[in-house]
Amino acid sequence: MAFESTPSTHTTPDGERLAVHDWPLAPGVPPRGVVLIVHGLGEHAGRYGHVAQQLNAWGFAVRAYDQRGHGKSGGVRGGLPTDTALLDDLAAVVDSTRARMEANQPLILLGHSMGGLVAGRFVSLGLRKVDALILSSPALNPGMNAFQKLLVAVLPNLAPNLRVGNGLNPTYISHDPAVVKAYTTDPLVHDRISARLARFFSTEGSATVAVAAHWTVPTLLMYAGDDRLVNPQGSRDFAAAAPKEVVSAVCFDALYHEVFNEADATPVFAAMRSWISRGF
Repeated sequence: MAFESTPSTHTTPDGERLAVHDWPLAPGVPPRGVVLIVHGLGEHAGRYGHVAQQLNAWGFAVRAYDQRGHGKSGGVRGGLPTDTALLDDLAAVVDSTRARMEANQPLILLGHSMGGLVAGRFVSLGLRKVDALILSSPALNPGMNAFQKLLVAVLPNLAPNLRVGNGLNPTYISHDPAVVKAYTTDPLVHDRISARLARFFSTEGSATVAVAAHWTVPTLLMYAGDDRLVNPQGSRDFAAAAPKEVVSAVCFDALYHEVFNEADATPVFAAMRSWISRGF
Protein backbone atom coordinates (compact mmCIF):
# COMPACT_ATOMS: atom_id res chain seq x y z
CA MET A 1 0.00 0.00 0.00
CA ALA A 2 1.24 3.48 -0.85
CA PHE A 3 2.39 5.74 1.95
CA GLU A 4 -0.56 8.12 1.87
CA SER A 5 -0.29 11.87 2.33
CA THR A 6 -2.62 14.37 3.95
CA PRO A 7 -4.07 16.42 1.09
CA SER A 8 -4.80 20.15 1.00
CA THR A 9 -4.78 22.95 -1.54
CA HIS A 10 -2.91 26.22 -1.92
CA THR A 11 -4.11 29.10 -4.07
CA THR A 12 -1.32 31.06 -5.75
CA PRO A 13 -1.35 34.87 -6.03
CA ASP A 14 -2.61 34.57 -9.63
CA GLY A 15 -5.51 32.38 -8.52
CA GLU A 16 -4.28 28.92 -9.55
CA ARG A 17 -5.09 26.02 -7.26
CA LEU A 18 -2.18 23.76 -6.33
CA ALA A 19 -2.66 20.32 -4.80
CA VAL A 20 -0.49 19.96 -1.69
CA HIS A 21 0.62 16.73 -0.01
CA ASP A 22 1.87 16.51 3.58
CA TRP A 23 3.53 13.56 5.25
CA PRO A 24 3.76 14.72 8.90
CA LEU A 25 5.67 13.05 11.67
CA ALA A 26 3.87 11.14 14.38
CA PRO A 27 2.42 13.30 17.18
CA GLY A 28 5.04 14.24 19.74
CA VAL A 29 8.02 13.59 17.45
CA PRO A 30 10.11 16.78 17.19
CA PRO A 31 11.02 17.43 13.54
CA ARG A 32 14.65 17.83 12.53
CA GLY A 33 13.39 19.96 9.65
CA VAL A 34 10.99 20.04 6.73
CA VAL A 35 11.73 18.71 3.25
CA LEU A 36 9.73 20.26 0.39
CA ILE A 37 9.63 18.06 -2.72
CA VAL A 38 9.36 19.48 -6.24
CA HIS A 39 8.49 16.77 -8.81
CA GLY A 40 9.45 16.33 -12.46
CA LEU A 41 7.87 16.91 -15.86
CA GLY A 42 4.61 15.10 -16.55
CA GLU A 43 4.41 13.38 -13.15
CA HIS A 44 3.06 14.39 -9.75
CA ALA A 45 3.95 14.56 -6.07
CA GLY A 46 1.93 11.47 -5.17
CA ARG A 47 4.74 9.34 -6.65
CA TYR A 48 7.04 10.37 -3.79
CA GLY A 49 5.32 8.62 -0.89
CA HIS A 50 8.19 6.15 -0.45
CA VAL A 51 10.71 9.02 -0.38
CA ALA A 52 8.62 10.79 2.26
CA GLN A 53 8.44 7.57 4.27
CA GLN A 54 12.24 7.36 4.43
CA LEU A 55 12.56 11.04 5.36
CA ASN A 56 9.92 10.65 8.07
CA ALA A 57 11.88 7.72 9.47
CA TRP A 58 14.92 10.00 9.70
CA GLY A 59 12.96 12.67 11.57
CA PHE A 60 11.95 15.04 8.77
CA ALA A 61 8.43 16.22 8.04
CA VAL A 62 7.71 16.22 4.30
CA ARG A 63 5.60 18.41 2.06
CA ALA A 64 5.17 18.30 -1.72
CA TYR A 65 2.89 19.86 -4.28
CA ASP A 66 1.72 19.13 -7.79
CA GLN A 67 3.18 21.83 -10.01
CA ARG A 68 0.67 23.76 -12.09
CA GLY A 69 -0.38 21.82 -15.15
CA HIS A 70 0.43 18.57 -13.36
CA GLY A 71 -1.26 15.99 -11.16
CA LYS A 72 -4.31 17.29 -9.31
CA SER A 73 -3.34 20.95 -9.61
CA GLY A 74 -5.04 23.40 -11.92
CA GLY A 75 -3.64 24.69 -15.16
CA VAL A 76 -3.31 23.40 -18.71
CA ARG A 77 -1.42 20.08 -18.77
CA GLY A 78 2.21 20.88 -19.57
CA GLY A 79 1.42 24.56 -20.04
CA LEU A 80 3.19 27.59 -18.63
CA PRO A 81 1.28 30.89 -18.51
CA THR A 82 4.36 33.04 -17.85
CA ASP A 83 8.11 32.46 -18.00
CA THR A 84 8.41 32.59 -14.19
CA ALA A 85 5.20 30.78 -13.18
CA LEU A 86 6.91 27.67 -11.77
CA LEU A 87 9.37 29.77 -9.77
CA ASP A 88 6.55 31.99 -8.50
CA ASP A 89 4.58 28.92 -7.43
CA LEU A 90 7.54 27.53 -5.51
CA ALA A 91 7.98 30.87 -3.75
CA ALA A 92 4.31 30.80 -2.73
CA VAL A 93 4.56 27.25 -1.40
CA VAL A 94 7.80 28.04 0.46
CA ASP A 95 6.08 31.01 2.11
CA SER A 96 3.09 28.91 3.18
CA THR A 97 5.40 26.15 4.43
CA ARG A 98 7.55 28.56 6.43
CA ALA A 99 4.39 29.94 8.05
CA ARG A 100 3.66 26.46 9.47
CA MET A 101 7.19 25.82 10.75
CA GLU A 102 8.98 26.80 13.92
CA ALA A 103 11.46 29.59 13.31
CA ASN A 104 14.56 27.50 14.05
CA GLN A 105 13.70 24.56 11.79
CA PRO A 106 15.63 24.11 8.52
CA LEU A 107 13.73 24.00 5.24
CA ILE A 108 15.26 21.72 2.61
CA LEU A 109 14.21 21.67 -1.04
CA LEU A 110 14.32 18.35 -2.87
CA GLY A 111 13.86 18.66 -6.64
CA HIS A 112 13.80 15.88 -9.22
CA SER A 113 14.39 16.39 -12.96
CA MET A 114 12.29 19.44 -13.95
CA GLY A 115 11.71 19.94 -10.24
CA GLY A 116 15.48 19.95 -9.78
CA LEU A 117 15.75 22.64 -12.44
CA VAL A 118 13.00 24.69 -10.77
CA ALA A 119 14.52 24.28 -7.30
CA GLY A 120 18.07 24.92 -8.51
CA ARG A 121 17.11 28.05 -10.43
CA PHE A 122 15.03 29.21 -7.46
CA VAL A 123 18.06 28.92 -5.18
CA SER A 124 20.42 30.50 -7.70
CA LEU A 125 18.18 33.57 -7.90
CA GLY A 126 17.80 33.79 -4.12
CA LEU A 127 14.02 34.10 -4.41
CA ARG A 128 13.52 32.84 -0.86
CA LYS A 129 15.81 31.63 1.91
CA VAL A 130 16.21 27.87 2.05
CA ASP A 131 18.65 26.05 4.28
CA ALA A 132 19.70 23.23 1.97
CA LEU A 133 19.00 21.71 -1.43
CA ILE A 134 18.86 18.14 -2.74
CA LEU A 135 18.92 17.65 -6.51
CA SER A 136 17.92 14.34 -8.10
CA SER A 137 18.82 14.00 -11.80
CA PRO A 138 18.17 17.72 -12.34
CA ALA A 139 17.35 18.88 -15.86
CA LEU A 140 20.30 21.26 -16.03
CA ASN A 141 20.98 20.08 -19.58
CA PRO A 142 17.83 18.80 -21.31
CA GLY A 143 19.89 17.23 -24.09
CA MET A 144 18.28 19.08 -26.98
CA ASN A 145 19.63 18.61 -30.49
CA ALA A 146 20.24 21.54 -32.85
CA PHE A 147 16.78 21.34 -34.40
CA GLN A 148 15.06 21.29 -31.01
CA LYS A 149 17.12 24.29 -29.89
CA LEU A 150 16.01 26.14 -33.01
CA LEU A 151 12.39 25.32 -32.28
CA VAL A 152 12.52 26.61 -28.70
CA ALA A 153 14.25 29.75 -29.91
CA VAL A 154 11.43 30.49 -32.36
CA LEU A 155 8.18 28.80 -31.27
CA PRO A 156 7.69 30.48 -27.87
CA ASN A 157 7.50 33.83 -29.61
CA LEU A 158 5.02 32.60 -32.22
CA ALA A 159 2.94 30.07 -30.27
CA PRO A 160 4.00 29.97 -26.60
CA ASN A 161 1.04 27.82 -25.60
CA LEU A 162 1.40 25.23 -28.35
CA ARG A 163 1.68 21.84 -26.63
CA VAL A 164 3.27 18.70 -28.04
CA GLY A 165 4.47 15.35 -26.70
CA ASN A 166 7.52 15.72 -24.47
CA GLY A 167 9.37 12.88 -26.23
CA LEU A 168 10.34 11.11 -23.00
CA ASN A 169 10.58 7.32 -23.27
CA PRO A 170 9.18 5.83 -20.02
CA THR A 171 11.30 2.71 -20.53
CA TYR A 172 14.28 4.70 -19.29
CA ILE A 173 12.88 6.03 -16.03
CA SER A 174 13.94 2.90 -14.14
CA HIS A 175 15.31 -0.62 -14.60
CA ASP A 176 12.36 -1.87 -12.54
CA PRO A 177 9.53 -2.97 -14.92
CA ALA A 178 6.95 -2.47 -12.16
CA VAL A 179 7.93 1.19 -11.84
CA VAL A 180 7.66 1.69 -15.61
CA LYS A 181 4.25 0.00 -15.71
CA ALA A 182 2.93 2.06 -12.80
CA TYR A 183 4.12 5.23 -14.54
CA THR A 184 2.58 4.40 -17.91
CA THR A 185 -0.78 3.42 -16.39
CA ASP A 186 -0.98 6.33 -13.93
CA PRO A 187 -3.93 8.54 -14.97
CA LEU A 188 -2.26 11.59 -13.42
CA VAL A 189 0.87 11.26 -15.57
CA HIS A 190 0.87 13.11 -18.91
CA ASP A 191 3.31 13.71 -21.77
CA ARG A 192 2.51 17.32 -22.69
CA ILE A 193 4.94 20.23 -22.89
CA SER A 194 4.31 23.72 -24.23
CA ALA A 195 6.72 25.83 -26.27
CA ARG A 196 7.15 28.24 -23.36
CA LEU A 197 7.89 25.40 -20.92
CA ALA A 198 10.41 23.94 -23.38
CA ARG A 199 12.15 27.31 -23.47
CA PHE A 200 12.28 27.30 -19.67
CA PHE A 201 14.22 24.04 -19.87
CA SER A 202 16.48 25.39 -22.57
CA THR A 203 17.47 28.62 -20.85
CA GLU A 204 17.23 28.13 -17.08
CA GLY A 205 19.45 25.05 -16.81
CA SER A 206 22.44 26.70 -18.43
CA ALA A 207 21.78 29.86 -16.41
CA THR A 208 21.93 27.81 -13.20
CA VAL A 209 25.15 26.06 -14.20
CA ALA A 210 26.64 29.45 -15.11
CA VAL A 211 26.48 30.63 -11.48
CA ALA A 212 27.55 27.35 -9.87
CA ALA A 213 30.95 28.77 -8.91
CA HIS A 214 29.19 31.20 -6.56
CA TRP A 215 26.94 28.60 -4.89
CA THR A 216 26.44 29.14 -1.15
CA VAL A 217 23.49 26.90 -0.18
CA PRO A 218 24.53 23.42 1.05
CA THR A 219 23.57 21.06 -1.77
CA LEU A 220 23.52 17.33 -2.42
CA LEU A 221 23.55 16.53 -6.14
CA MET A 222 22.64 12.93 -7.02
CA TYR A 223 22.44 11.99 -10.67
CA ALA A 224 22.23 8.96 -12.93
CA GLY A 225 25.26 8.22 -15.05
CA ASP A 226 23.13 6.27 -17.55
CA ASP A 227 20.39 8.89 -17.77
CA ARG A 228 18.60 8.74 -21.14
CA LEU A 229 16.00 11.44 -20.37
CA VAL A 230 18.19 14.39 -19.42
CA ASN A 231 21.86 14.84 -20.25
CA PRO A 232 23.94 14.06 -17.11
CA GLN A 233 26.61 16.40 -18.46
CA GLY A 234 24.60 19.25 -16.95
CA SER A 235 25.09 17.76 -13.48
CA ARG A 236 28.76 17.08 -14.19
CA ASP A 237 29.31 20.68 -15.29
CA PHE A 238 27.52 22.02 -12.23
CA ALA A 239 29.53 19.80 -9.89
CA ALA A 240 32.82 20.71 -11.54
CA ALA A 241 32.18 24.44 -11.17
CA ALA A 242 30.60 24.52 -7.70
CA PRO A 243 32.61 24.90 -4.48
CA LYS A 244 33.34 21.40 -3.19
CA GLU A 245 32.73 22.46 0.40
CA VAL A 246 29.19 23.53 -0.54
CA VAL A 247 28.08 21.00 -3.15
CA SER A 248 28.43 17.24 -2.64
CA ALA A 249 27.97 15.34 -5.91
CA VAL A 250 27.29 11.63 -6.26
CA CYS A 251 27.00 9.92 -9.65
CA PHE A 252 25.28 6.53 -9.78
CA ASP A 253 26.89 5.26 -12.97
CA ALA A 254 24.55 2.39 -13.84
CA LEU A 255 21.23 3.97 -12.87
CA TYR A 256 18.47 5.40 -15.04
CA HIS A 257 16.78 8.76 -14.54
CA GLU A 258 14.55 8.16 -11.49
CA VAL A 259 17.24 7.26 -8.97
CA PHE A 260 14.75 6.97 -6.09
CA ASN A 261 12.72 4.44 -8.12
CA GLU A 262 15.50 2.19 -9.36
CA ALA A 263 15.49 -1.58 -8.91
CA ASP A 264 18.02 -1.09 -6.09
CA ALA A 265 17.73 2.43 -4.70
CA THR A 266 19.44 1.51 -1.42
CA PRO A 267 22.70 3.35 -2.26
CA VAL A 268 20.71 6.45 -3.23
CA PHE A 269 18.82 6.61 0.04
CA ALA A 270 22.04 5.83 1.94
CA ALA A 271 23.80 8.77 0.30
CA MET A 272 20.91 11.10 1.10
CA ARG A 273 20.68 9.92 4.70
CA SER A 274 24.41 10.38 5.26
CA TRP A 275 24.35 13.90 3.83
CA ILE A 276 21.13 15.11 5.45
CA SER A 277 22.18 13.78 8.86
CA ARG A 278 25.05 16.26 9.00
CA GLY A 279 22.61 19.04 9.84
CA PHE A 280 22.51 22.65 8.61
